[in-house]
Amino acid sequence: MKRVRDESVTAVRYRLDISGVVQGVGFRPAVVRVANAHELTGLVYNDSGCVHCELEGTPANVEAAIAEIRDEPPPMARIDAVRVTSVLPRGDREFLIVASEDSGTARTLVPPDVATCADCLREMRDPADRRYRHPFITCTNCGPRYTVITDLPYDRPATTMSDFAMCARCAAEYGEPGNRRFHAQTIACPDCGPRLRWVGPGATLAPIAAAAAVIETGGIVAVKGIGGYHLACRADDTAALAELRRRKTRPAKPFAVMVSDLSTARRVAEIGDAAAALLTSPAAPVVVVPAEPGALSPLVAPGLRDVGVMLAYSPIHHLLFAALGPTALVMTSANAGGSPIVFRDGDLSWIDGLADGVLTHDRPIHVPCEDSVLTVDDVGNPLPLRRSRGYAPLPVTMPTSRDDAPVILATGGDVKTTFCLMAPDGHAHMSSHLGDMADPRTQSCFTEALDHLALMTDQRPDLVVCDMHPGYASTHWAQRRGRPMVQVQHHHGHAVSLLAEHGRLGTPMLAVTYDGTGYGTDGTIWGGELLALVEPSRFTRVGHLLPFGLPGGEGAVRQPARIALDLMTRAGIDWHVDLAPVAAIGAAGVRVLAQQIARGVGCVTTTSMGRLFDGVSSLLGVCQEVTYEGQAAIELEHVARGGTSGVVTADFDVRDGVLNPAPVVAGLVEGLRAGVSVADLAVAFHDAVVRATVAAATERALAAAIPTIGLTGGVFVNRLLLEGIRNRLQDRGFEVLTHRVVPCNDGGLALGQAAIAAALQRSTSEGSG
Repeated sequence: MKRVRDESVTAVRYRLDISGVVQGVGFRPAVVRVANAHELTGLVYNDSGCVHCELEGTPANVEAAIAEIRDEPPPMARIDAVRVTSVLPRGDREFLIVASEDSGTARTLVPPDVATCADCLREMRDPADRRYRHPFITCTNCGPRYTVITDLPYDRPATTMSDFAMCARCAAEYGEPGNRRFHAQTIACPDCGPRLRWVGPGATLAPIAAAAAVIETGGIVAVKGIGGYHLACRADDTAALAELRRRKTRPAKPFAVMVSDLSTARRVAEIGDAAAALLTSPAAPVVVVPAEPGALSPLVAPGLRDVGVMLAYSPIHHLLFAALGPTALVMTSANAGGSPIVFRDGDLSWIDGLADGVLTHDRPIHVPCEDSVLTVDDVGNPLPLRRSRGYAPLPVTMPTSRDDAPVILATGGDVKTTFCLMAPDGHAHMSSHLGDMADPRTQSCFTEALDHLALMTDQRPDLVVCDMHPGYASTHWAQRRGRPMVQVQHHHGHAVSLLAEHGRLGTPMLAVTYDGTGYGTDGTIWGGELLALVEPSRFTRVGHLLPFGLPGGEGAVRQPARIALDLMTRAGIDWHVDLAPVAAIGAAGVRVLAQQIARGVGCVTTTSMGRLFDGVSSLLGVCQEVTYEGQAAIELEHVARGGTSGVVTADFDVRDGVLNPAPVVAGLVEGLRAGVSVADLAVAFHDAVVRATVAAATERALAAAIPTIGLTGGVFVNRLLLEGIRNRLQDRGFEVLTHRVVPCNDGGLALGQAAIAAALQRSTSEGSG
């Protein structure tokens, strides 16, 4: 647009260098609109690291435009910094988008994938619109980004859309500054975009119709989405769910369900305001909420009161629901066991036999990305359980004091594998959820995802940091990298991840770190720890759960009755057959375990709070066989949610920061024999853990003069525990930190590992200097 200069006013020109998530989010078109609204001339362009623009016009108009760019960026953008520099006016006659440059230096932040926006959905549902029922509708405000970007700067040739040439009408929209698809790199329409394809019965039908027909008749369909394939079936069809569980060998682990909109979500679950805000956010995560009784098959989440719900977030999902009507679908990752999600058509053999048909398309997925999972606490705060689609690979920013700091790769844990790639500028890029590192396919996906993120950020690891556990596959992977390596104690990593996400790395904190398994500095298995941190690079263990045994090691994790019998022995309780764990083990097993426990043969020593929960779950008859991580503890929490508080069995014996559970175990047995309900006893156990933790943490924090207490580790997925401990500690005047950005479980571990390694490097450099 040409401008007529007012010669009576001296023009100024300012250059803006804008960094953050500023590519792939419609930033340049937004700048054009702002410039035109304020009657400015100049230019805007991308390079690998920033968006750069030059604004020329009256001082008042330029200042107003700069303020608007800073304060009102596009919906998907995240501005980290804006550098403003005065430059000489050039007398331009219009404002232009000019060709992107490859600076060969800094990289911009890669945007995550987000849900289809309301404008695109309205067009897709309008029979008069040329994109009516288009399965790949998108614009600058929505759609895939992270999973389709192959390089930077973010332009169409650097995406998996590069093989789809724009038709004339799409090209016109792409070049029109006032259009919502102005420079939208994933722009497409039915004439020039990707194509759906159906493989399975009903080949004469259109792909969406064929997939819907199979689902309606009780079948299971593999659906290619944004970040990989899902397996879909009706969430109210118990026979279909039983078959899905049989095929996946997943007898009890809960499935997530997908619905078309918020109103349908409210028919299957209790959706409060905080949960609704998360569900309808651009990230569109799975949100774990209370299920409405009878709305879904009990096989969706066996033994649990909650269900994970998400809204349809891609055009394909919305079209599928349009064919099916207002129903709920189980939508679970297409994989088996702990293997990674299938995302390449060439890897569909990984799920052979799992689906009755495949709804696929010809737009490649460059990197996989699972669904994110969150819940909300009693005051409406989000609690991340898995950080992936919609959030990854956005970084957590940490302070850095040295430009020559190494690039750090942290490999995280093993089961909930994520890695962290931290640049010298403090950007700690967190990967999406990748799966179980014990599976070689996950290790391959880990390496590919790392290579992709290293390319996107132009950061190649100089230093690798991993867990201390000698048996972790992530440890072995790190050892094979041939880079300098640092090993970090597991619970130390959890504690520092909490400080890092809050930007509080220099804050002294007493960390209550409760989880299932963590290799301790003494060679035993920790998991019920109180750690004092004055600085991130070091910790002091100031309290813990009293050690007990895991008869048979990993076998006790799968069969928690073994843990219950060990706890009963330590509490002086005879093994009578009236108790659930004794009956579950059986007479022959009891004879073997009696000798094993008495002699300590094959009994791994642990202080794990997670394993204590498992043992109590067995003792109360809640869970005797664990088929997925945390099952016994999760089911115990959900039983407790149906109980009544007020039953007091006994308290932990707490001395010098050590929590002895023997009195509680004895009290639970006494309660069982007195006829107290299992639900009320489950509540009593939770209450006892809360009281003991608050007492120990208070005493240890006051002794160290530390006013801040953090709650971290996978056990704090348990909201009864988290909320109970947090609220009581706050009532005592402590500042309490809980997770809001990365998960409390091992999905957030890599962030803490990276921060510890960076702190160690800084102290070493300062010491040598």
